[in-house]
Amino acid sequence: MPERASVEYAPLCLEYSRASAIQRRILEKIDDYAEYNFSSLQSTALNVFFDLAQEFDSFRDLMTVCTLVPKVFFDLECTLYLFLEEKVEHFRVCYDSRQPKPAADIPFFISPTAHGGHYYLPIHGNIELQNYLPLKLDGNLIGILDIFPEQSLNEHDRLFFEKYANRIGFQLHSKMISQKNQEHLHFIRSLVKDIGHNVVVPNMYFKLFYRRLEGTINALGELSRDFSAMSSHQDAASLHAAHGRLLDNRLTYIHDALQDQFREILRHYDNTSLFLETLLRRSHFEQGRYVLEKRTCNFKSQIIDPQTERFKSEFEARGIEIAWAGIPDKEIEVVVDVGLINQVYANLFSNAVKYTAPVRDICGREVKFISYGWQDMPNFFGQGRDGIKLNVFSTGPHISEDERNMLFEEGFRAGNVDDEPGTGHGLFFIRQIIELHGGRMGYEPTPMGNNFYFILPRDPSDGSPSAPL
Repeated sequence: MPERASVEYAPLCLEYSRASAIQRRILEKIDDYAEYNFSSLQSTALNVFFDLAQEFDSFRDLMTVCTLVPKVFFDLECTLYLFLEEKVEHFRVCYDSRQPKPAADIPFFISPTAHGGHYYLPIHGNIELQNYLPLKLDGNLIGILDIFPEQSLNEHDRLFFEKYANRIGFQLHSKMISQKNQEHLHFIRSLVKDIGHNVVVPNMYFKLFYRRLEGTINALGELSRDFSAMSSHQDAASLHAAHGRLLDNRLTYIHDALQDQFREILRHYDNTSLFLETLLRRSHFEQGRYVLEKRTCNFKSQIIDPQTERFKSEFEARGIEIAWAGIPDKEIEVVVDVGLINQVYANLFSNAVKYTAPVRDICGREVKFISYGWQDMPNFFGQGRDGIKLNVFSTGPHISEDERNMLFEEGFRAGNVDDEPGTGHGLFFIRQIIELHGGRMGYEPTPMGNNFYFILPRDPSDGSPSAPL
């Protein structure tokens, strides 16, 4: 048997002042519980609540424990109202088809109050944890515990449920922090993928741009040397007359190439900067989710045209024509997050570059093209709530029916990907961004290919300003 290494363990010494203060609180709690004089059933109810609050991981399970303890131990109905974000969530175990009353009917009490046959108890969070999850209401109020019928409660029962509401508040606050931390971690993981897909991978084109620029600069150097050689020639005048036109053409070509390359690099820089500024907003990290910064924009000039211009050379390199499917001079004004919707189009165009394939048109000619456009969708989101449908179409074989329902799932890649590189994250990202705007994403096969579309609400009040991924 191998000999164990000798390890010295130094005791962790707790400060006397700290230990003394905690000991004093322990003794005070002993006195408090003696004064409470909870019955055996009440003490057991608290113990069971503490045990199960630690046992169940999900927030909804904890809600269920909170509302079931009064029912199981004391045969009392219980509803739990939580003030989350800018809304009120209410939880109640429903044993039949009857639904809890609407949250709008809930009286707001900041102290234990009997009202209308109900006993309303404020639920406070842990003040020591307030900095980790700021609460918007005074006194760290996070909810209301509603016990009924109130008539069956004596003074001692009311004291018990006041203490029970306090215990609920501390457990809920801790669980909310834990859930928020998990949301942050999930968001950061997703954000890393978004940055990789929308920034890092496209940024590799900078290497191609710089190689082209290097070649043009080298050509300019050769031209300079030719001018020097011509100037030093004994018969410079006659040589200039013979080669001046050729050198001038070369200079014009190099000048035009430098201008094109400058514009291409600038476009790519503008897109990269926009995407980084959008993805790395401080508000995203503070909330643990994408937080939309909506504003009215001209869809054509601020989103579609820049992305079309950005991908134009890639379409040309693959022999893909760009056909217009909408109305060229129509301006679409929708309230959106410009940076994120730009990335939606960038993902759709990137997929079109990779997966557009030739097909035969009605005349039997082989064609290979994409098109994009829009159409109004009156009352799409309900009466008086109009939508606008925007689409990117590309020619090619249809995606199989078995795969269509999975197109927008994380990591899924259809069977038509062949050897094209990809992660299966692009369409998933698009779906989440469109849903954040209160819109809908979809796919539809058409006679000559595949159409990906999304529908956004025209009304700027539609859709949440922010939502988890």
